[in-house]
Amino acid sequence: MGVPAFFRWLSRKYPSIIVNCVEEKPKECNGVKIPVDASKPNPNDVEFDNLYLDMNGIIHPCTHPEDKPAPKNEDEMMVAIFEYIDRLFNIVRPRRLLYMAIDGVAPRAKMNQQRSRRFRASKEGMEAAVEKQRVREEILAKGGFLPPEEIKERFDSNCITPGTEFMDNLAKCLRYYIADRLNNDPGWKNLTVILSDASAPGEGEHKIMDYIRRQRAQPNHDPNTHHCLCGADADLIMLGLATHEPNFTIIREEFKPNKPKPCALCNQFGHEVKDCEGLPREKKGKHDELADSLPCAEGEFIFLRLNVLREYLERELTMASLPFPFDVERSIDDWVFMCFFVGNDFLPHLPSLEIREGAIDRLVNIYKNVVHKTGGYLTESGYVNLQRVQMIMLAVGEVEDSIFKKRKDDEDSFRRRQKEKRKRMKRDQPAFTPSGILTPHALGSRNSSGCHVASSPRQAAYEMRMHSNSSPSISPNTSFASDGSPSPGIKRKAEDSDSEPEPEDNVRLWEAGWKQRYYKNKFDVDAADEKFRRKVVQSYVEGLCWVLRYYYQGCASWKWYYPFHYAPFASDFEGIADMSSEFEKGTKPFKPLEQLMGVFPAASGNFLPPSWRKLMSDPDSSIIDFYPEDFAIDLNGKKYAWQGVALLPFVDERRLRAALEEVYPDLTPEENRRNSLGGDVLFVGKLHPLHDFILELYQTGSTEPVDVPPELCHGIQGKFSLDEEAILPDQTVCSPVPMLRDLTQNNAVSINFKDPQFAEDYVFKAVMLPGARKPAAVLKPGDWEKSSNGRQWKPQLGFNRDRRPVHLDQAAFRTLGHVMPRGSGTGVYSNTAPPPATYQGSLYRPLLRGQTQIPKLMSNMRPQDSWRGPPPLFQQQRFDRGVGAEPLLPWNRMLQTQNAAFQPNQYQMLAGPGGYPPRRDDRGGRQGYPREGRKYPLPPPSGRYSWN
Repeated sequence: MGVPAFFRWLSRKYPSIIVNCVEEKPKECNGVKIPVDASKPNPNDVEFDNLYLDMNGIIHPCTHPEDKPAPKNEDEMMVAIFEYIDRLFNIVRPRRLLYMAIDGVAPRAKMNQQRSRRFRASKEGMEAAVEKQRVREEILAKGGFLPPEEIKERFDSNCITPGTEFMDNLAKCLRYYIADRLNNDPGWKNLTVILSDASAPGEGEHKIMDYIRRQRAQPNHDPNTHHCLCGADADLIMLGLATHEPNFTIIREEFKPNKPKPCALCNQFGHEVKDCEGLPREKKGKHDELADSLPCAEGEFIFLRLNVLREYLERELTMASLPFPFDVERSIDDWVFMCFFVGNDFLPHLPSLEIREGAIDRLVNIYKNVVHKTGGYLTESGYVNLQRVQMIMLAVGEVEDSIFKKRKDDEDSFRRRQKEKRKRMKRDQPAFTPSGILTPHALGSRNSSGCHVASSPRQAAYEMRMHSNSSPSISPNTSFASDGSPSPGIKRKAEDSDSEPEPEDNVRLWEAGWKQRYYKNKFDVDAADEKFRRKVVQSYVEGLCWVLRYYYQGCASWKWYYPFHYAPFASDFEGIADMSSEFEKGTKPFKPLEQLMGVFPAASGNFLPPSWRKLMSDPDSSIIDFYPEDFAIDLNGKKYAWQGVALLPFVDERRLRAALEEVYPDLTPEENRRNSLGGDVLFVGKLHPLHDFILELYQTGSTEPVDVPPELCHGIQGKFSLDEEAILPDQTVCSPVPMLRDLTQNNAVSINFKDPQFAEDYVFKAVMLPGARKPAAVLKPGDWEKSSNGRQWKPQLGFNRDRRPVHLDQAAFRTLGHVMPRGSGTGVYSNTAPPPATYQGSLYRPLLRGQTQIPKLMSNMRPQDSWRGPPPLFQQQRFDRGVGAEPLLPWNRMLQTQNAAFQPNQYQMLAGPGGYPPRRDDRGGRQGYPREGRKYPLPPPSGRYSWN
């Protein structure tokens, strides 16, 4: 389903699920950023246990952002990703677990969508480059002004796919980042961190769900764990509901459509490349200091409270006089299942069901009317009752004809309103536009060089008045010459000619015979071919069962996929009760390079080995038909190409594997390593209870998998095995990013982690676990009638409903305007806390270009106002573990002597990129983790293990 459409519908129908995040920003002292202390209580008035990051939703906006300049190279991309994770961590502040999941090799059903997206991106990128060059040549030929063309290599976002060198480097960078934070950030000191990189098969969000399912099935799982999942995909809401965890929250960036983008030719705002005229840029600001700044603010985050959504759904789905007991958990599962009919990543939506037309509401109403006849619920723990689903679908099929006719009426009505609006705007246009000093100008542009100076203002005003009096009957449709006089020989086009051309629709669903035309145009078969229609319906029913199983039990088959570009009609679902919904067992995922061959266009072949790349472009290749240079896009009743269906050939797995067998021997050892499937890695810091246990495994050299002791890590269970590339204490962690320093005083440790394993036919129960406490009701009687339709809905701030917002008067805003600088920060990514990775000493790298030294220290610095976090490694001295007295650090020694001279060579690295200045601890304790923060409430002892 479309993310914007579904989220827009959800937020309008259930507005109270949204909460604005309270975000504590880093402070700045002497030009150096002071990071947020995440060990302190969460300012959102809630404490989260686990934070899960769907990393692909972070990687894409950090590598090719739409609202700020793109990073110049791969190193800047990695730093941007670090900063983004820092910002999320400081908002959520998890107390037990941080789980980072990057998309690995996807099931075959998902690869079809990935293939469509990547082929589209490649085609649109080449078309945009050609169009940009054409418009540039036209503008320069007319004497227009354009900035010199910047020669740089275009970042191909297709490299964000498992198996590429980019993803391999990203995994290395994240391992370094985790080790750095476990050593330096007080908010991470007791945290368990799990990294599932692109070598581990499965989509990121489904790897997270698989982890939660398997932990819930363990006897030591805490049923009241508060989960927070970060991601922008709409299916995360469904996945969160499918866990049946009572405390589940989603954090995402606030969706703001139609963000301004600069023209790719002149870098100015307000127009696209096709409308560029090559005009000089107007001056911005008094001294043109805003010339290169983007007119946008840092994106804000919001929480989606699924416990509140459950309250809404419980009220909406509650039905009286049922012939069977009402179960809200089963009803929510049925609601999730019905949402699949409006589209998902694996199946096209039914032609008669569109989110923007209220399809989900229509399905719910039909469900509530029919469920009395079905004798039970549609689903149970991810398995579908097809006989009951058939009754729902046939009920939708009865109203399909009226749905199509109403859709056509609504579209015609919308076009009429738009046409009348254009007429009104033309009618209201001024008949005469004055020139000279009276020419209208945009606000703020009066002082620009383009403004005219009137030689006779009185004469200009007289001419305008006389023109108005002499031509009162001139039609707004009359054209004027350059001197303002009417041009009688020029006639306007017909009123209808300025309307946008509509795409041709050969199906015409609103007319009789729509089913026959649909199957003829979309499938190239006659509608009377009952056998083919049955085959399409059979595949779609299999897809519904596969998707629901995927959400509730895991991947039922890595090989299955829907083999058509279009869906059947709801009225075709007759006789589906006896269709099989079983899938082939024991299937295995593709290897990473094999997936690249299945989803990449030939234009992205540079990410593949040379002999593999040749298969995509050689005319004599046995699989050359998998990689068309051009392909059709069926608008399918939509208006824009991105909404259409890419008519790409489906990849035949057997033919692909047969062709690859011939080139497998050409792989280098490094390519073979990237082509292998991996697993998850678990990290802990020095103060974590698991630290010494893991260290002992490495010291004994254990070769067999070892059970994870749940009493040492909040009930997490699984298997440990030694990591060949492990991060170990007292071993230097080399930085893969040149601008960041090596970790020479590392205390973190990593080890391979595997989730608990179950039999292939094991069924994870989709129920609320025993001992789970239902959260206190949030909605009040007035909230049931609240809706954002027709007015601006303003979410509350934080999780405390009684929080009183702070208001500033006009004088306060004037003061802020004088004190605060116009532009925040000094760099592209300076609006978020940089990583604390600048170190000092003879063992570290030299000062980078552009780094400055702190000229002096504030003599009146008060220790009680300082941040008591850990010092960066460039301020720590090496000392052996177990020594009772720790050395006095340089910063403390200097503060003890008020008149001590500042040693510039001693603090040379203090202000480097990402360097955090340490502050004095007035208690004289160790600076690593001196403050415990708020005591995090632990669940009551269950008798199975100790939480202390």
